[in-house]
Amino acid sequence: MSLHDDLLEKARASGLRRTKALEAILTCLADHNRPMTLAELTSCGHLSDQCDKATVFRLLQRLSDKGMVRRLGLHERAAYFTLLLPGVHRDYLICTDCGSIEPIDAPCPVHKLEEEIRQETGFVDLYHELEFFGRCPKCASA
Repeated sequence: MSLHDDLLEKARASGLRRTKALEAILTCLADHNRPMTLAELTSCGHLSDQCDKATVFRLLQRLSDKGMVRRLGLHERAAYFTLLLPGVHRDYLICTDCGSIEPIDAPCPVHKLEEEIRQETGFVDLYHELEFFGRCPKCASA
């Protein structure tokens, strides 16, 4: 089974109706494999023909509520959306000036702590999201 099929099956199992817009959003996020803004998603492939920005945003919210999509970014700036994939963990750097987002290419320092917390508390399905905020080199030099 392909990643696209897995994503669609997970969406269906979590109660989401399989629509062309849902398929297009999941395909776009999977194909680009990076955080994307609402504007980028609505202009992606067949999605621009399927629905408007409000519909895409509502679908992203529902995917986020179901634990399939993670919303990133600063509250006053455009949000970025990225897929949450089983066994794949990414932490991000977010620029407080321009809002750019890039993945951190380093081992996550929180995994060991997460396991200790899981063992001490008995929590299941424990996860974390780690974001670092600062000024990117381009903004810092401006």
